[in-house]
Amino acid sequence: MIPRYSRPEMVAIWEPQTRFRIWFEIEAHATDKLAELGVVPKEAAATIWAKAKDATFDVARIDEIERVTKHDVIAFLTHLAEIVGPEARFVHQGMTSSDVLDTTLAVQLSRAADILIADVDALLAAIKRRAFEHKFTPTIGRSHGIHAEPVTFGLKLAQAYAEFDRCRARLVAARKEIATCAISGAVGTFANIDPQVEEHVAKMMGLAVEPVSTQVIPRDRHAMFFATLGVVASCVERLATEIRHLQRTEVYEAEEFFSPGQKGSSAMPHKRNPVLTENLTGLARLVRGMVTPALENVALWHERDISHSSVERMIGPDATVTLDFALARLTGVVDKLLIYPQNMRRNLDRLGGLHNSQRVLLALTQAGASREESYTLVQRNAMRTWEHGEDFLTNLKADKDVTARLSAAELEAMFDEGYHFKQVDTIFRRVFGEA
Repeated sequence: MIPRYSRPEMVAIWEPQTRFRIWFEIEAHATDKLAELGVVPKEAAATIWAKAKDATFDVARIDEIERVTKHDVIAFLTHLAEIVGPEARFVHQGMTSSDVLDTTLAVQLSRAADILIADVDALLAAIKRRAFEHKFTPTIGRSHGIHAEPVTFGLKLAQAYAEFDRCRARLVAARKEIATCAISGAVGTFANIDPQVEEHVAKMMGLAVEPVSTQVIPRDRHAMFFATLGVVASCVERLATEIRHLQRTEVYEAEEFFSPGQKGSSAMPHKRNPVLTENLTGLARLVRGMVTPALENVALWHERDISHSSVERMIGPDATVTLDFALARLTGVVDKLLIYPQNMRRNLDRLGGLHNSQRVLLALTQAGASREESYTLVQRNAMRTWEHGEDFLTNLKADKDVTARLSAAELEAMFDEGYHFKQVDTIFRRVFGEA
């Protein structure tokens, strides 16, 4: 994590003080249940809460202890004993380090998912507003980067809305997948701790019970979580790439907001570059790059090894912090996006009406020509338009083979722009609902 691409709320989830606070809560809730079951004194459980509930854990002191013990959880428990006193001997009864570490990671990733879901909600609201604003703003659709048939800019944004709506559903599912608790002891057999302790800690920490945890929570859950973040990042890049293309000088149909005093180039004062969406493309690459290590973490040895640990210490914070920043940045881009309908119109008309070629093709088949003949007639007039910059309708009217089947009036009807937009309302209802 670097401050340039970080937001405070998400960063806070991964700070050492937050992590140690969660560790304490897991240990204290477990001790409460152990006291209820008669395994440890109730007075000890009460003392642990009383002395450490509002404590600020000394991160430097824990690090100092860990340099000797070479074990992070033992270092924390040693420091907790310095705060709590003799009653600390009842903490961590029957538990293993992974019980604390894995359950903590589940809490952190769940909280991170909540922020990411809220981020997507804000993005959806921005996209929806702009989609309705430009519901019937005509623009050219492109396939292979080449003019195809007309769409509306609102439809482009409706597609993005539907995509991020799916992303939201995936994040909700990923949050549920990751939010499990394991307090099952060494190799996950509950030999030294009652399963009721796990159930209690899960309830108190807002998690579900992991059905079988060996000594760790199975990493297929984490793989699914980070894969979901990778998909969301790819959707961020898809919309960012569309905006980047539309901002190219030769297209110039949309543009990132360029604020007063902003500079585009150290050398060329005229430049207005799509730096935010280019940045989003790069951030998406980073998030996707963390998916493969998460997938490779699934295959741990036997009941437990720690080959996953170093990976998760990095990808947990980095992937969530980066995606949080990217979603917020994309929301700002969409919210302030400069849209130029006049340039869309200019580009739409640029090829002399060639975007109506399919309508003419279909009309010729309806008039009795074979599809092969119809395609040949339309294509030869289209190529003439391409190569000489002529008007497509004019060329069609001058082609006797075409006019033998279609009158001038019928050909002109094929160039009615409204024809292409007759189902826009239908698509919007599908995406946004009847309202």
